[in-house]
Amino acid sequence: MEFIDYYKILGIDKNASDEEIKKAYRKLARKLHPDLNPNDKDAHQKFQQINEANEVLSDPEKRKKYDQYGKDWQHADQFEQQRKSQGQSRQSAGPQFSGDDEHDFSSFFESMFGGSGRSSQTKFRGQDYNASLKLNLTDALQTHQQTLTVNGKNIRITIPAGIENGQIIKLKGYGAPGVNGGPPGDLFITFSIAPHPRFKRSGNDLFTTATIDLYTALLGGETTIDTLSGKVKLNVTAETQSGTKIRLKGKGFPVYKKEGEAGDLYVTYEVKLPTNLTEQQKALFAELSKLK
Repeated sequence: MEFIDYYKILGIDKNASDEEIKKAYRKLARKLHPDLNPNDKDAHQKFQQINEANEVLSDPEKRKKYDQYGKDWQHADQFEQQRKSQGQSRQSAGPQFSGDDEHDFSSFFESMFGGSGRSSQTKFRGQDYNASLKLNLTDALQTHQQTLTVNGKNIRITIPAGIENGQIIKLKGYGAPGVNGGPPGDLFITFSIAPHPRFKRSGNDLFTTATIDLYTALLGGETTIDTLSGKVKLNVTAETQSGTKIRLKGKGFPVYKKEGEAGDLYVTYEVKLPTNLTEQQKALFAELSKLK
């Protein structure tokens, strides 16, 4: 695993305070956010790197391990346990390591766990990676493929229809390489689905509103509404009240990993009163009011 200098990525000194780390991260996050650089692949990669750097350096325990063990900081706990099991005699005989040493932790790791003529080495699983992917509601309507860049690598993934906001999927073996031939870590992707201006999602059901005029509401008729899958013509019964809700079965959101199944679409009617009435129209409404 290639060493990544988190301090250099954030443009700060190794003695930077927590506040300086936070300030540097926020400044770079605003500059490199994917929404502001939609066509800049380098900016997207750098944004992931500063997120990773901030995650480590803003956590006192992780930062301490990173400062001491460098690129192998994820295995610090395993290393300490293994070192204790070697016995006090081996500890005193082996090389010494501190955060100020010029020696890379990997060479120390190798000398402790079999780099000098031993037939076997201790294997450690690679670090898990975490990534986020932002989708529109319409993106999650159909199964499709997208390319995700993680640590400079392009990974093509298939996103099943019906994925939910906040849902996490795991891609086994797409994390960091293992140490000494150990298995790689996994990649965990968290999906963020942006709100839609006209449709609200709740599970597999969708909710929307449709405006009808006063005359259609009173006398009945037809109206055409938009759904996420196209336009649908509806029959409006006479004397429909504002706030009336109808259900369109199967016109909601697809059920995750269940081909052919979908939730329902709930439509709430809003009756729009006429404006800018003519004198004749006003007179007719006045006559109607007398017939109550």
